[in-house]
Amino acid sequence: MIILPISLTMAAGAAILNIWLMMRVGRVRGQEKVSIGDGGNERVIRRMRAHSNFVENTAVVLILLALIELATGPSTWLWAVGSLYLIGRILHAIGMDGMMWARMAGTIITMLTQLGLAGFAIFTVYATPVATKSVVQGYGETTTVPAE
Repeated sequence: MIILPISLTMAAGAAILNIWLMMRVGRVRGQEKVSIGDGGNERVIRRMRAHSNFVENTAVVLILLALIELATGPSTWLWAVGSLYLIGRILHAIGMDGMMWARMAGTIITMLTQLGLAGFAIFTVYATPVATKSVVQGYGETTTVPAE
């Protein structure tokens, strides 16, 4: 059995953060008496967008974290990146309520996290040597194929 401790921990953290964001939307819905949709209410729209933005970005980050951890093993830097991402999403959510510096910081952290993980994933694929072997074909020609 393969256990990915970083990915599992970050996925659990993301689930808890997702519940917190849902509760924030629900709280504002109750205060503003909007049960369906956004009712054109800016507070509801902001909270809904913070939650939606979290959902839109988190799946990609968790997939990249899991695949990198699977390919390279757990590492301190991967723990740091995953934790920083979750902190960035908290900042973004708070920033959507008016603290513009927090929204900007959360947005930048999110984009840099995705860019960094994507870049490292590509680097891992092309920098990792693949074992090969030579195979003799007809008329004495040889070709190189991945080792089995």
